[in-house]
Amino acid sequence: MEGIHTALVTPFAADGSVDIDAFEALCERQIEAGVHGIVACGTTGEAATLTGEEWKQVVAAAVSVSRKRVTVSAGVGTNDTAHTVHNVEVAMELGADVGLLVFPYYNKPNPAGHRAHVRAAAALGLPLMLYHVPGRTAQLLPVDLFAALTEIEGVIAVKEATGDLRYGTDLLARTKVSVLSGDDFTFLGLMAHGATGCVSVLSNVVPAETVGVWTAHRDGRVREAAARLRRLWELLTFLFSESSPVPCKAALASIGLCRPDARLPLATFSGPSPATLVERSLGWP
Repeated sequence: MEGIHTALVTPFAADGSVDIDAFEALCERQIEAGVHGIVACGTTGEAATLTGEEWKQVVAAAVSVSRKRVTVSAGVGTNDTAHTVHNVEVAMELGADVGLLVFPYYNKPNPAGHRAHVRAAAALGLPLMLYHVPGRTAQLLPVDLFAALTEIEGVIAVKEATGDLRYGTDLLARTKVSVLSGDDFTFLGLMAHGATGCVSVLSNVVPAETVGVWTAHRDGRVREAAARLRRLWELLTFLFSESSPVPCKAALASIGLCRPDARLPLATFSGPSPATLVERSLGWP
């Protein structure tokens, strides 16, 4: 697992249903821009408010559009192990390449519970990317526990979304699996210490430009990578100005790619249009 994996939004139609046509168009735009993976039904995809049938439709659409051109990761994690295992089974049937396994939220499992949960999800054979996002789960795992969880057979990568470079670097020193930043603003910092890429919100809006940051760093053009990311920093700041994906959908709507609608309890963005900000971020001289 390396490169830019876009945590893709789930577009909604005017009647509130999932807009599969818009989702498929977003997938194709990402692939044509050179991203390395699509992450469907993650946090940015509003998985928490999708019905089971909607979740299947979105994952199936990502698999269908990708046609194995990029890695498709499906958000399979819930705060119930039995439901999570069911999601893993369905994701495998639908053809997903990887399962994105968020650590259980609300329950705050003890260490033995975390181990049993990951083992149960991994036992089915779908490669897993563990997703550590304390801002959503209310639980910051001790780095040694997190590293131990990466040793479970079937775990191939982690999405590290603490936003803490020290924590991410400590993890990189303790694990052999691929570590991807789960926060665009820690992306280059973690890559400097050996991370392999980013599960990105930013790339929803500017996929080619985000890939350009990763490519420049991979090729040793570190100053250029930093310059490219600085060019995107104002947009990046906007994208995290409210809970994701609210600003991201507003940015995509400003360039005509989907409606800005989020699903309650997330309210749709109501501030000024970010169209000018997005336009300034598109293209690299």
